[in-house]
Amino acid sequence: MFVDSVELTFSSGKGGAGAVSFWTEKFVVNGGPDGGDGGRGGSIYFKVDNNTDTLSALRGRRHIKAENGRPGEGRKKYGRSGKDTTVTVPPGTQVIDRETGEVLLDLVEEGTVVKFLEGGKGGMGNTHFKSSTNQRPTYAQPGLPGETREVRLEMKMIADVGLVGFPNVGKSTLISTLSNARPQVANYEFTTLTPKLGVVSVGEYDSFMMADIPGIIEGASDGRGLGLEFLRHIERTRTLLLLIDATNYREMKYQYEILKEELARYSSELAARPHAVAITKIDAFSPEEVNEKTEGFLADLGLAPNDALGKLTADPALESYMQPREEWEAFDVSVPVFVLPISAVAQTNTEALRYALAESAKAETKKSEEE
Repeated sequence: MFVDSVELTFSSGKGGAGAVSFWTEKFVVNGGPDGGDGGRGGSIYFKVDNNTDTLSALRGRRHIKAENGRPGEGRKKYGRSGKDTTVTVPPGTQVIDRETGEVLLDLVEEGTVVKFLEGGKGGMGNTHFKSSTNQRPTYAQPGLPGETREVRLEMKMIADVGLVGFPNVGKSTLISTLSNARPQVANYEFTTLTPKLGVVSVGEYDSFMMADIPGIIEGASDGRGLGLEFLRHIERTRTLLLLIDATNYREMKYQYEILKEELARYSSELAARPHAVAITKIDAFSPEEVNEKTEGFLADLGLAPNDALGKLTADPALESYMQPREEWEAFDVSVPVFVLPISAVAQTNTEALRYALAESAKAETKKSEEE
C-alpha cells in the first residue's frame, strides 16, 4: 500500500535513576557510599534508505518510544543505557511539527542518519555526593526525562521532471515509454491512483528521474479529484512537463491555463518552476492537422513555431517551439521552455522529448548549483 503521510508521536527514553547504596562487607567498617549511576535513555534516529519507497511500515503506529535507561546499583554498578530506536524512511521525507507546521528535518540524501530526540541523561549515584562533611549521603539523582514530539511525516518524491496533466491525458503511457516505470495504463480517467517514479536513460551514462502523479482537474486546489493530495510529490522537481491532450473535448489553451492556475493556487513556488509542454495523442491526426493545432496553440500563447527541435524530431514535418538554447540557464518561466507534439503510443517525437527534457533538467541543475 502506498502511504505518503503519517502522524506519530516520538518519545526518547528516560534516564535511569542513580542508586543509593553503601558498601557492606565482612571486616569492612563504614564502607561508604557506592551507588552507581543510572543509564542514559535511548535516542530516536531517522535513517534514509533508498530501498524504502513508502511510509506504509509506520501506518497504524501511534507512539514510537526508545527504551528507558536502567537504574544504577550498588558496588558502583552503572545501569545499562536504553536501546536507541531507528526509524527508516524513504528519501524525500520531511518531519513536520504537528502544532506549528515547522519543518524539523528534511531527509533527502541516501544513507543519512540523523538524531531526532536525545535520550534523557542518567542520574548520578550517591557516591558522587560524598565529602568530608557528608560522608553518608542518602540521596541520588533521578534520571532526566526523555523528549516527546508530535510530528507528521510527509514523503515528497525526488525527481528532475514532474508530469502534470488532466486525467487520461497519457502521462502513464509516456512514463512507461520513456522510463523503466510500469504503471497501469487504461483508457479511462484516474487510472493512476498513486505517484510513480521512473528513471529515464539518456545515452549510455546519463539519466534523470521522472515523476507521474494522478490527473489534475479544475478545482483540484479546492480538493476536487486526486491531484491536490499528490501535488507535494512534484514540489522538488526542477522542471515540469505539462501534457495537453490534442483529442480532448477541452481546448488546448484551456487545459494549459487551468493547469497553470491550479499549480499557482497550490504553490506560488511550484508555479514559478520552468515548464515545458507536450501535446499528446497526435497519432489520431495527420501531420497537417497536428501542425494546424500546434500553430493555433502557440498563437494563443503569443509564440511562433520554429525548427529548433527539427534535428531531433522523428517527423521533421511536425511544427514545434523551443526557447533559444543559449538562454536555457535563465528560463523565461512565463512561457514554456519548449512545446512539442508527441505520441507515446506511436513513439513519435519521444526521443526528441527525452533529450529536450534532459537538457532542460541539466540547465536547471547548473543554475541551482550556481545559486
